[in-house]
Amino acid sequence: MALLVHLKTVRDLRGKGDRIAKVTFRGNTHIVIAQCLGFCDVINMFRWPIASSVDENEMLEVQVFNYSKVFTNRVIGTFRMVLQKVAEEGQLEVTDTLIDDNNTAIRVSPSTGPRSYTTMDGTVGVWSDGEFLDVPGDPEGTFQFETDSLLSGHTETFVFIIIYLSPLFNQVDELATLDLDRKALRLGGVGGLDPDCISLASVTAVTTNVSNKRSKPDIKMEPSSGRPVDYQISITVVEARQLLGLNMDPVVCVEIGEDKKYTSMKESTNCPYYNEYFVFDFHVPPDVMFDKILKLSVIHSKNLLRSGTLVGTFKLDVGTVYSQPEHQFYHKWAMLSDPDDITAGCKGYIKWNVLLGKNNGVPLERQWARFYVKIYRAEGLPKMNTSIMANVKKAFIGENRDLVDPYVQVLFAGQRGKTSVQKSSYEPIWNEQVVFTEMFPPLCKRIKVQIRDSDKVNDVAIGTHFIDLRKIANDGDKGFLPTMGPAWVNMYGSTRHYTLIDEHQDLNEGLGEGVSFRARLLISVAVEILDTTSTEIVSSTEVQVEPVSNISESATGKIEEFFLFGSFLEATMIDRKIGDKPISFEVTIGNYGNQIDGVSKPTAAKKKKKEGGGESDEEESELIQQNSSEDEVDDDGDLVSVSSTPPMKPVITDRNYFHLPYFEKKPCIYIKSWWQDQRRRLYNSNIMDKIADKMEEGLNDVQEVIKTEKAYPERRLRGVLEELSTGCNRFVTLANKNQNQAGRTKLDKERLKSCMREMESMGQQAKLIRSQVKRNTVKDKLKMVQNFLHRLRFLADEPQHSIPDVFVWMMSNNKRIAYARVSSKDILYSIVDEETGKDCGKVKAVFLRLPGKKGFGPAGWTVQAKMEMYLWLGLNKQRKDFLSGLPNGFEENKAPRTSSCLQSVPPVSLVYNSKSACSSCIPPVVVVDMGKAEFIGRTFAKPITKMCDEHYGPPRFPPQLEYYQIYRGNSTAGDLLAAFELLQIGQRGRAELPPIDGPTDSERGPILPVPMGIRPILSRYRIEVLFWGLRDLKRVNLAQVDRPRVDIECAGRGVQSALIQNYKKNPNFSTLVKWFEVDLPENELLHPPLNIRVVDCRAFGRYTLVGSHAVTSLRRFIYSPPDKTHNNWASAGKPTHTMQDAFLLLFISITRDYIFLLEKEEKKKKKKKKKGEVEEDDETDKSMLDWWSKYFASIETLMERFHWTHTRTHLVVQSVSDTIPRVCVCVCIIQVYNKELEAEYDSFEDWLHTFNLYRGKAGDDDEAALDDDRIVGRFKGSMCMYKLPLSEEITREAGFDPNMGMFQSIPHNDPINVLVRIFVVRATDLHPADVNGKADPYVVIKLGKSELKDKENYISKQLNPVFGKAFDIEATFPMESMLTVSVYDWDLVGTDDLIGETKIDLENRFYSKHRATCGIANNYSVHGYNVWRDPMKPSQILAKLCKEGKLDGPHYGPGGRVKVANRVFMGATEIEDENGLKKQTDEHLALTVLKHWEEIPRVGCKLIPEHVETRPLLNPDHPGIEQGRIEMWVDMFPMDMAAPGPAIDISPRKPKNFELRVIIWNTDDVVLEDDAFMTGEKMSDIYVRGWLKGQQEDKQDTDVHYHSLTGEGNFNWRFVFPFDYLVAEEKIVISKKESMFSWDETEYKIPARLTLQVWDADHFSADDFLGAIELDLNRFPRGAKTAKQCSINMVQNQTELPCISIFKQKRVKGWWPFVARDENDEMELTGKVEAELHLMSAEEAEKSPVGLGRNEPDPLEKPNRPDTSLMWFVNPLKSIRYFIWHNYRWLILKALGLLLLLLLLGLFIYSFPGYLVKKMLGA
Repeated sequence: MALLVHLKTVRDLRGKGDRIAKVTFRGNTHIVIAQCLGFCDVINMFRWPIASSVDENEMLEVQVFNYSKVFTNRVIGTFRMVLQKVAEEGQLEVTDTLIDDNNTAIRVSPSTGPRSYTTMDGTVGVWSDGEFLDVPGDPEGTFQFETDSLLSGHTETFVFIIIYLSPLFNQVDELATLDLDRKALRLGGVGGLDPDCISLASVTAVTTNVSNKRSKPDIKMEPSSGRPVDYQISITVVEARQLLGLNMDPVVCVEIGEDKKYTSMKESTNCPYYNEYFVFDFHVPPDVMFDKILKLSVIHSKNLLRSGTLVGTFKLDVGTVYSQPEHQFYHKWAMLSDPDDITAGCKGYIKWNVLLGKNNGVPLERQWARFYVKIYRAEGLPKMNTSIMANVKKAFIGENRDLVDPYVQVLFAGQRGKTSVQKSSYEPIWNEQVVFTEMFPPLCKRIKVQIRDSDKVNDVAIGTHFIDLRKIANDGDKGFLPTMGPAWVNMYGSTRHYTLIDEHQDLNEGLGEGVSFRARLLISVAVEILDTTSTEIVSSTEVQVEPVSNISESATGKIEEFFLFGSFLEATMIDRKIGDKPISFEVTIGNYGNQIDGVSKPTAAKKKKKEGGGESDEEESELIQQNSSEDEVDDDGDLVSVSSTPPMKPVITDRNYFHLPYFEKKPCIYIKSWWQDQRRRLYNSNIMDKIADKMEEGLNDVQEVIKTEKAYPERRLRGVLEELSTGCNRFVTLANKNQNQAGRTKLDKERLKSCMREMESMGQQAKLIRSQVKRNTVKDKLKMVQNFLHRLRFLADEPQHSIPDVFVWMMSNNKRIAYARVSSKDILYSIVDEETGKDCGKVKAVFLRLPGKKGFGPAGWTVQAKMEMYLWLGLNKQRKDFLSGLPNGFEENKAPRTSSCLQSVPPVSLVYNSKSACSSCIPPVVVVDMGKAEFIGRTFAKPITKMCDEHYGPPRFPPQLEYYQIYRGNSTAGDLLAAFELLQIGQRGRAELPPIDGPTDSERGPILPVPMGIRPILSRYRIEVLFWGLRDLKRVNLAQVDRPRVDIECAGRGVQSALIQNYKKNPNFSTLVKWFEVDLPENELLHPPLNIRVVDCRAFGRYTLVGSHAVTSLRRFIYSPPDKTHNNWASAGKPTHTMQDAFLLLFISITRDYIFLLEKEEKKKKKKKKKGEVEEDDETDKSMLDWWSKYFASIETLMERFHWTHTRTHLVVQSVSDTIPRVCVCVCIIQVYNKELEAEYDSFEDWLHTFNLYRGKAGDDDEAALDDDRIVGRFKGSMCMYKLPLSEEITREAGFDPNMGMFQSIPHNDPINVLVRIFVVRATDLHPADVNGKADPYVVIKLGKSELKDKENYISKQLNPVFGKAFDIEATFPMESMLTVSVYDWDLVGTDDLIGETKIDLENRFYSKHRATCGIANNYSVHGYNVWRDPMKPSQILAKLCKEGKLDGPHYGPGGRVKVANRVFMGATEIEDENGLKKQTDEHLALTVLKHWEEIPRVGCKLIPEHVETRPLLNPDHPGIEQGRIEMWVDMFPMDMAAPGPAIDISPRKPKNFELRVIIWNTDDVVLEDDAFMTGEKMSDIYVRGWLKGQQEDKQDTDVHYHSLTGEGNFNWRFVFPFDYLVAEEKIVISKKESMFSWDETEYKIPARLTLQVWDADHFSADDFLGAIELDLNRFPRGAKTAKQCSINMVQNQTELPCISIFKQKRVKGWWPFVARDENDEMELTGKVEAELHLMSAEEAEKSPVGLGRNEPDPLEKPNRPDTSLMWFVNPLKSIRYFIWHNYRWLILKALGLLLLLLLLGLFIYSFPGYLVKKMLGA
């Protein structure tokens, strides 16, 4: 059907210039430009193909613009028309006036009219092809909607005029003969429209008689967000770097919620390496889980006695992890900060992984910010206390108090803030702000705001609201910081009726969907980035609560009067449990309409309405509280809000349901309420939601077209993109309105800009992608477009609420029974169609369900009631339109009122009087319930309606068969294939109805045969069944299954297998192939399921059902004959390999000859080395290579190849010799799969399929993992289905066995003995099983009754154990075919615990054409590490495959060629034996063919290469959650063939013993830390400390160089560090007991790092740390030759400098810098050390031993230290000599001279008198 519009003229236009006319219908626009001079002759025809009939309410819009090439095109006027008349009559001619934006008439008239037309039934007129193709400028008839060039960036304003309706095609039979390609072309060409815009679903539906769309239910029957789920969080703390502090002993604490776990302590380092793994298990609802805070803290020197000092923390919420791709962060660096000092900056970095398992990266540079959450006031709070005490108080005191004491609690990033408590207030006013200090951007996405009731015993939540920071911010270039409000947020939860124990209290905590309005809260959020350099800033991150000023009334918008109208047209499916009492329905919006438990405030309500305004705070806030059952006064007369229907006794419908007799009289409700007018927010959401809904429908179409392999999915995708582009442009126009509305917040403005940018960008991208959509790119583009859908849904979710949701409650006996919640935006009215809610003014089926946890499980499956409701919400002043959407035939029945105000009173009820034919009918929703005694499921459908005046014929009738998804709760429970039609019975009665051909089934009731037009065309099919065997059958009624049989049934026909006489002895069937014939529809989509039933045949002719399986789709079993023109016939079941996997194997086979050349060149290069250089020890020495060399080379290659995917294939081919790793050239590699082999090779079901047999009922849980409990066994077999008669070519083929049918050349299923060899390499990320967070794992192998335990070789305290074990088991297939590999945890006391297990079906592998018995190696060798391990040589394998596949070949020819099935392959022809002699061989040639076996026609398929597979370990106690992974592979060898050689040795490499000798020669420029004791000079007493990482207890110190005045130190001191080293892994291996209580030693593998530190020795206090350097012994910078050349750059720019490895260089000497961090956290040079490193193997060290320090043997010389290097109190005389005499000798001499002089003078004075007397007296 098509809609045609002929736009003729637009008259009375002012001015002259080009005009644009835009005509729009259903979102699709046609545009035409015309030159006008007051009068515009447009004369243009527009056409819209339509798949569904035109609704009488649909609109056509015509808009006329002034066209400008420079400026935006200006709208002159708009014309809109409802298509009711066109839908009725099929044609219409209109002349009408255009209106402007203010709905004012303009003197411009468009005129439209038909040239010729076709009515809906196709009886009048036929379009000629010429008219269809007559589109100006579009000679090909494909009208492209490219409009960018016409309107400069604005293609949004539509003008629609709809005049004709015509069928797109009249003869369905004719279309049915065409394939879909031609259909689409015919529609495109003949219809003159873009074929992209056709819904291929509709085309397919008409022609194939089945819809490929699956119906969606109108309702989610079971809320699941509050149900607990199992979660497992795995965290690996790898290492920390640059921790702020000197010589630390750091420990990392991992904290999730209340759970804490610690790493081990690393001594004396600020770069600790941990590589420790932690697992946390939770069983909580998702909302609780995602709000938990994950916190990493680094603590300095924590031990048993002290808690340690916090260095820094990092935190994020679990929801952030879950939102990442694959729910994980991998190898991310987290920046640590100090929560107590936000000015301190970065405290270091932690490298970590986190994976969130359920049954983009962390930004490094972040700033501190303040988050302000302002709480203003709340309204509408419920009672939170019993009214008994209140009544007592009122009686005594006369005081009536509100029964609630509310406060607000805000939680963010693990911190909690509270406002003050407002006593006894239903309308509390706080005006407070809660301030959080947190890093920005925050890694916690939600702020939780909760109103709580303060209570002496226990505070209770009243309501909860989550603010998603992603929705109130934008991190783009033109983004904005988080901002919100001030805005009201609505809170929902349990019912408002207060009880002491509220069974729905969880709803108030925010878990699950709220069932009632609880309150609304006025809040705002703002963020301020802090300048941490400011001195005034408060450095703590403690939560602060501060007062804020009140805000004005107008800040949240102008209060408007809203009018809600609802009518109950039908109330059926009422549950029989409540059918015995009268029932009424109550509708509430906020507290308005709530008659039972709304809080009543009668006085203010009336006063408010009389004043008609809203100036007073008090009055406005009272509004929400009023009880609407009281009389309310309206400006236009008295109007009583009626919020509930009159009680009515239900009438019985059938045994299950009741209904209310709403026949002619339909009860109505209407509520007046007052809210802030913020409709613009909801309008914008509605526009985006409608675009998204349309897009989702289109994408589902595309997916179904791809899934059902129909033609031209790219056309439908282009149509979807065209609609998206148009919708985005329309949004940009509409959203720009009402920019200056009152109450617009900053978020409103920013969000509008952001949405408009996004929508504009999305529209442009959609156009671009549309032009790029090709058949081969459809799937890629589909993924991109699905991202658009997610973005649209995200944008459409409005974070700032306005009008609360509407609740519909079913009441019985004044109790609330069941509810439905209707979003207010879905029923909001607007004069613009796109802005109107999707359910506004429409009849909608509403299903009521039980509230809260009552709705979980089977109780939630039952519908409490189904209602057909009509709802309308809008401004009271728009009330005139509230009945505009009702179906025809309804009349209003108004309450008796005075005549003056009669018009404004809404009806009390609606009366349906019109029984005459109406032009259209809204069909009711048909609910189909499955199950008689027990409920199975439910589906919903809308029938196609036929009015009595419509012609019953194509394309609408008869209706098509559609698949309707059956639901039980939230889970799917099957599909219903059905067609529904609703036929109007006219005046002539049933005689007018379309005839029914065929007999009716009168015995089983009025069951009629399916009419011919709906009944599918049947053909004769033969279904051949391969019966192979039964496996793992469980007991039935405690008895073992002994004689089972399989029954196959399809469409009433079937076949039975042969009876297995003794299931224990041989569970395989004796007769392999049986067949039966059945009539099936030709359309594959309509094929019925095939049922497999297994019964046990017991004594006395009894049969017991063991289990059953339903094959829902037979599509994969349909036989298609091989295409002989195609190169590769083996496309079925072929595994998908990535390009690089195939490419690498190809490359190795091609370059085999070059490998030897490269090795020879390497040897020549080594010989040419200079004598002075030390030759490097290379691991690729052939004698050194083992299986682990192959393994590590393969993993390295896997990493290298990862980059190849980013390069074009031809570039890779050119440069492949450069890009392949060197180790790969020298070492043969194997294929390492990071998944199970079954996932890579389609479960090895290339010809033998496994069907799980189920017994019992499916669980009601969402988790599919629980279905495993119902599995009672497995049936092995296959099916082949083909249409009869079969082509004779197949049966004529040589060797065709008619007994085997299509299952030719399959092996026999007799029992066979097999040697199974299991190789277990290692396990990774095991779940901890011990209290210490570790496990002691060992391997257990089970196959049939055999069990091998490797308990004595358990690996102590490891979560990543390397097992390296091979196990041999002999087994007999089919009795022993399920291999179980388990990892157990060894326990000293008690039983060992299962960590996890993996199961492998060996039988499918053994019989698979992929040859999974023993992997094909990349190279054929007869000796060495890569020796061929299959007992059959490549040439024997090739000969056997050719024989089985009846292929010609192999023919070996000269020049290294081999021919197989007309394909020629080339390869090497020589092989080297153990003695190095060359021999001729064909094995390389045969191996080349085997590696390319998938290229062989007809029989070719990918053969399994030599490999290691990675399998998940699962534990039955934790279904669906990985407990770790195990790397392994399995080889199988039939016992009747040549025995294989011994198993290859994969035991873990033993670490090599090395000895590292470090000689500390000298130091220089060491910082001078101390002042000299006597002289006050700057000096340091230097010594050097060294150790290998992980061996801190083996620290070694040099002696002390005392009294260094220049920073120079001389030592000549030797450190000796013996250690064990794994060369391949580049790790040191340390075995030691963790504590004195440990039973045995734990093995650690850590990087080889040498730490050297320089210290200042102090005698009476702790030594001072001066600096350190850490050298990675595998990669460290070469030492400088002199101290001057040594600089801090050697540490800072380490990556840019040439690096060396001590394991290759063996000996190195040079100068290296010591560094430390200063107060500003910057690196500074604190000294230099001259050291010599010498690495020796243990054998070499034993031959040339050395002593520690300067001891024997091989002692070092004593250092030539200055004489001043000594301790003053050990050598006081020397100290005097060197420190005092050396510095002060002249001073001392002068002092002594002076002293002598004074002495002489003293003696002179003393002796002078005596001598004088003597002289005088002459004595």
